[in-house]
Amino acid sequence: MATYNLKVNGKIRRVDVDPATPLLWVLRDHLDLSGTKYGCGVAQCGACTVHLDGTAVRSCQLPVSVVGKGAVTTIEGLAATAGSASLHPVQKAWLDHDVAQCGYCQAGQIMSAASLLNTTPNPSDADIEAAMSSNICRCGTYLRIKDAIKSAAKK
Repeated sequence: MATYNLKVNGKIRRVDVDPATPLLWVLRDHLDLSGTKYGCGVAQCGACTVHLDGTAVRSCQLPVSVVGKGAVTTIEGLAATAGSASLHPVQKAWLDHDVAQCGYCQAGQIMSAASLLNTTPNPSDADIEAAMSSNICRCGTYLRIKDAIKSAAKK
C-alpha cells in the first residue's frame, strides 16, 4: 500500500491503495465518485473517461501511481471547470439534445466531448468523429452526440 494525495475535482483527497490500482477503482471505491463507469476494463469503450490535467484519459487502465500531482476531473466536477455551479455546456447540450438512452456511457462521452472542446473550440464533423470514435454507445445515439457537441461549441 502507498499513500497518495490526489487532486480530484479541485480538492486534495488522500487515499491508501496499492500503486497498481486503476484510477477508476480509486475514484469509485475509495472516493465514492461513482459517476465514472466501468465498461470493458481494457480502455476500449470510453465509459471510464476522466480528465487528467484537462486531457481525456481512460481511468480503468491508468494506475493511480501514474497520476502524480496531476489534476483529475470526473463527471461530478466537470461543471466547476466551466465556472458553473450547475452544468457544463456539454452537459446542458446533452440534455437539450436528449442524447442519453440507457445512459451508461454518457459520463465518458461527455468527458471526451468536453476534452475535445478544450482543445478544438469549433470542431468540424471530422474532428468530432475522430475525438469520439473510441467511445462506444451501445444505444447508437451518435448523431445526437454529434449535434450536442456542435451545440456546446457555440456556447
